[in-house]
Amino acid sequence: MAKNTPTAPSFDEYYRQFYRDRWESLKSALLEERRPVAYEEGLLRPYHLDEASIVAARALGTREGDRVLDLCAAPGGKTLVLATALKGSGSLTANDRSSARRARLRDVVNDHLSEKDRANITITSHDASKWSLYERDAYDRILLDAPCSSERHVLSDEKALRNWSPSRPRRLAVNQFAMLASALEAVVAGGLILYSTCSINPLENEEVIAKLEKRRAGRFEEVVLDEGERRSFGSIILPDASEGKGPLYMCLIRRLG
Repeated sequence: MAKNTPTAPSFDEYYRQFYRDRWESLKSALLEERRPVAYEEGLLRPYHLDEASIVAARALGTREGDRVLDLCAAPGGKTLVLATALKGSGSLTANDRSSARRARLRDVVNDHLSEKDRANITITSHDASKWSLYERDAYDRILLDAPCSSERHVLSDEKALRNWSPSRPRRLAVNQFAMLASALEAVVAGGLILYSTCSINPLENEEVIAKLEKRRAGRFEEVVLDEGERRSFGSIILPDASEGKGPLYMCLIRRLG
């Protein structure tokens, strides 16, 4: 008689193991309609995005004159926050590998920033996981808003939910780590990296930082942020506890050498 093959856990079963009794309230909050806010500071016209995204982009602490890299920049909301912090000074490289997403990023930049603020922005199309093969010790600040499971989208899309499997976050975590390890070589000693995702999965969040600590021991330190719920590394803003904001995980690290 053939042995029974274990079935993969459902989406609910999988995430309940992380959030236990909280899962139902969190799931309900994830299914609620998003509540974007208008970001207007220094822009030609407002850009609407999740308030948690503004918090994350500002957490990088971009200063006038900085050399900044936005590794996975599209659709561009966080790029606008970084650009307005620079106030036309320094440089901002906004990267996205997808041609379609890059076109949207270019439209967002052109439609919302003045000519002065656009002058120091370069839009590129490179593989973020291989960035350090070409540029090392080149940036003061790096934002890595990594592609992730985006569970809020999965829950609201019947096809995405049907096609979901536990293997997806595992695959994503491998690529997220490669991007973060590359960013660590691209930032200068003393420079900052803000790693963020819109995932609620620890595998894609604090465990990526933990893996970096294990494999790049002594190369960085965490700068603890006040925002969100504390995790073993970084913090997360969850919509059931933040009036609908998020989800957004973020961890700020400083390269030591």
